Amino acid sequence: MPNESLQLNLGSLRSAMSLTLHTHHVSRIWRGRAPSDGRPGIIGLNGFISIMGKLRRGAEQDDPYSDWWMLRIEEKLAQTRAVLQASREQVEQVLANVPPALSLGENLNVQPVKLPLFVNAQLGFMAVYLLADYDDLARKLILAHHTALIDRVTLENWLNEGAHVLRSLFSLSQLPLLRLHARRLRVEECRGAGGDREVRRTAAGSARRHEAFAPCAAHRPALPAGLLGAPTRSCRRE
Repeated sequence: MPNESLQLNLGSLRSAMSLTLHTHHVSRIWRGRAPSDGRPGIIGLNGFISIMGKLRRGAEQDDPYSDWWMLRIEEKLAQTRAVLQASREQVEQVLANVPPALSLGENLNVQPVKLPLFVNAQLGFMAVYLLADYDDLARKLILAHHTALIDRVTLENWLNEGAHVLRSLFSLSQLPLLRLHARRLRVEECRGAGGDREVRRTAAGSARRHEAFAPCAAHRPALPAGLLGAPTRSCRRE
């Protein structure tokens, strides 16, 4: 007869993850750049992942603005993926011009960098995949230039295009944090003049258009200040 009083104290699931980089172009995007000598800083992948975690936690608390920003960033991820895919197809066409008698192997770094990953949001993982795609694209572009299939200008243009779309994606993620405080103040100001309806419309729009990886909302007795009227999202997965 089964022991009904038996309790299984299971812990959380964990998986060790790492990313292997082969090019300096991608390592610079991974690190970003700290501000110095009057130059603004450039956010790297780690900063992007951290912000995605904060937005995810906000969405779990039914914050409609976190939902809205997650939608914007998901759209930007799709645009970035399309640009990198178009560049990949162009490079594949260039490499197809290699004579059949010549065999070109993978262009790999003899001493690649293996970096540990600590990602707690699906949008963060999507950015990791894009960075890995750009690393693969950069290796193929460098190989095409080394084998005289493209010139230096073409190499730099394609490399810069890929780096630009990734940095643009990472930079977009900084805007939610910069605007969050101002947005909440504006919500409080709008309430006195019936502006709460605007907040409700924004929240309702977010509820109808959740991003693909919207988390399950935590059902709490009260919402944070400035978010009154945010809808409760039903759990979309176990």
